Amino acid sequence: MLKIIGIIFLCIAVFVVILLVYLSNKSAVAKDYIKKIETGGDIEAKYLGDGAYEVSYYEEKAVQVFEKYEIYYPKELETEDKVYPVIVVCNGTGWKASKSKSVYEHYASWGFIVIATEETYSWNAFGAEMCVVHLQRLNDNQVINGKENIFYQKIDFDQAGIIGHSQGGVGVINAITNTEHKNIYRTAVALSPTNKELAEALEWPYNAAQITVPIMLVSGEGGGDDWVVTGEGLKAIYDDIPGDKVMLRRRNTDHGKTQYSEDGYVTAWFMWQLQGDAEAAKAFAGENPELLNNPLYQDQMIHAGEK
Repeated sequence: MLKIIGIIFLCIAVFVVILLVYLSNKSAVAKDYIKKIETGGDIEAKYLGDGAYEVSYYEEKAVQVFEKYEIYYPKELETEDKVYPVIVVCNGTGWKASKSKSVYEHYASWGFIVIATEETYSWNAFGAEMCVVHLQRLNDNQVINGKENIFYQKIDFDQAGIIGHSQGGVGVINAITNTEHKNIYRTAVALSPTNKELAEALEWPYNAAQITVPIMLVSGEGGGDDWVVTGEGLKAIYDDIPGDKVMLRRRNTDHGKTQYSEDGYVTAWFMWQLQGDAEAAKAFAGENPELLNNPLYQDQMIHAGEK
């Protein structure tokens, strides 16, 4: 009887391990997520849709604990002689980039090189810093590991942005204020960044008052986002930022879903800031920015000049 019980417990343990491995590698964002998100404006709807570029994927093992570099890029990069703007990703707590493939494919379809890792502890922006170093290596070497390098002189370091969710939002702020390559970034997006008090308690310090590039702050509302950043907490971060900035809170959206529910405006922001897209700019700038009139959001605030 004891042997039978032992075998049963062993089978259960094996099942639990297999389940955890499966869940840790299973995508947490649906492949067709952009078709399921409600939009409240024409600009939001346009940039939530796929862009014009077919997307390809490249990965390379990393020596660091975040396992590998994952790069999504326009497929035409393999044959075209031009440079492409960059988006660096800071992951949320325990949230590997491989769980959000469809999000990064979406950005790449709009003409961006998107680089992420499997890092799960990103507040200090070390992973983001190593992504920049890796991109520099790719851009500077015609041959890597004995193979022709498709990224050689194709990466536009004059048009680089960064995005992160939750703890990754803290990583974003630290990347653009407190890293060796902070000056490479032209813009940023922080999705539900951990509020100042909680970040201090977790020993994830950051100083939004040191931000010098345009940044968009996003959170949810009424859906369980308050434990990470309340409306007041997001406004406190916003108030610390001295320059161009945008704040928005999506109604009835929980913390996890803020990673992708605002993608229409996130994509539009990067298109405006990094590609000079005049139509995307109308969401945030001009006499009547669409964002301010979108009923799906609340507490919208904009202090962003013309580019």
